[in-house]
Amino acid sequence: MKKLVIALLASSACVMTAKAQFQVNPQAGLTFQNLTNASPGVEFRAAAGWQLGADLRFGDRLYVQPGAFFGSYKTYVTSSGGDTISAEDNLIRQNLRLKAMVGYRIIDSYQFDLRFAVGPTYDVLLNIKDKNGLIVANEGDFNKGLLNIDAALGFDMGLVTMEPSVSFGVSRVFDQDVIAVKDIDSRYITYGLTLGINIGNDD
Repeated sequence: MKKLVIALLASSACVMTAKAQFQVNPQAGLTFQNLTNASPGVEFRAAAGWQLGADLRFGDRLYVQPGAFFGSYKTYVTSSGGDTISAEDNLIRQNLRLKAMVGYRIIDSYQFDLRFAVGPTYDVLLNIKDKNGLIVANEGDFNKGLLNIDAALGFDMGLVTMEPSVSFGVSRVFDQDVIAVKDIDSRYITYGLTLGINIGNDD
């Protein structure tokens, strides 16, 4: 009986510890996405988009942070011939972003946490549209999957969380096997800001 009681107490302690080290963090927010290395006669500028998803956090001071987000990312594109602007449009990319980050709580208190997280993310391209919402004819020019390196700074105030972030594209935006775009070595740089809530306990 004594061994059974000890085993039950140990099991309860493990469950309590596991609960104390697990959080769900649903979030929504804005994105600003730009492209690097534009081809001659083309200019890229960041435009506002949005994202919606959730992170999970496993661990206490040091934690792992997987997550998944659906987002609509916009880049303003201007093409010109000489001194004349020939076309202006919003390039709208919708994708699923999968995250596998590692974080550390720099400040870990009852009322306020300051976190830093870094790690790889992977974008699964769902579609590319113009500002009128039509699927663009050259969607096949774009890579369907993009690897990124992300960094984020998190502020937790009770149940409320805020997280500015930046994502640096590792993969080429355009498919190098497509003749028309194979020499365009553009990559995405994305800035984000989300607000969310913390469900669970990290204490």
